[in-house]
Amino acid sequence: MTTDPVRAVPVLMPDAGPPLDYYLVLPRPDDRSLNTTVEGIVVEEFTRHHDFTTTGLDSAGWTPAVGWWSSAALSRGMRTDPEMLTRVLPTSRREAEDVHRALGGWQLPAEKVLRTHFLDHQPIATAPPLRLGPAQPPDGFHERRVYRILFAKDLRAEQVASLRTAWRTPAGGTAASAATGRLDEYGDQFTWDLRRVGHSLAWCLDVTALLRTDATAALGSTLSELTNVLRRHGLIPVTTERFA
Repeated sequence: MTTDPVRAVPVLMPDAGPPLDYYLVLPRPDDRSLNTTVEGIVVEEFTRHHDFTTTGLDSAGWTPAVGWWSSAALSRGMRTDPEMLTRVLPTSRREAEDVHRALGGWQLPAEKVLRTHFLDHQPIATAPPLRLGPAQPPDGFHERRVYRILFAKDLRAEQVASLRTAWRTPAGGTAASAATGRLDEYGDQFTWDLRRVGHSLAWCLDVTALLRTDATAALGSTLSELTNVLRRHGLIPVTTERFA
């Protein structure tokens, strides 16, 4: 993969597929010791419609005592249970490999093998796109799409500052927006706006795509990689909805 420093989004090469998402699960605070800093690993993958909206979630967990197992309830708890949210940390495959080996699991299986442990699919309800904003795209573009990606957990002030720097968010902005970014690619325009949702520990990223070309693959890659950037900053993706 290559990385565009302007948007801090890794760009997938044409022959690369979307990687799985990895998480570390910490023990409960009263169960932690110097010898038990990580309880297990969770691996996930969203399923999507052709327009990149979320249709469901597959997951598998691993602990040294049990091995691999699949539970949709675990993935729901990672996003809705306050106690569980404090114990789940997004991570990279490389770090998951190190933890898997340190806990006695030897080499972490390849992703095609990990997918065979996805036995308890969690459907995510979808609806036809809502219409937000003008029905017609601006002159010169053939389509306008608006997506909202929802996330659980919270961001620290320094993490928001890091995103603002990476995305070159202009100084000032609106009180409702924590960070914004923009990408112009082969005539297509992508803009995004990060804000807190409601009064709970939740965030959303609103992404507007103005398409001049037929490069829907670039749209899917941009949505995926923006999601990954926020995941690497500690948020847990919940779903991707379409509003236009």
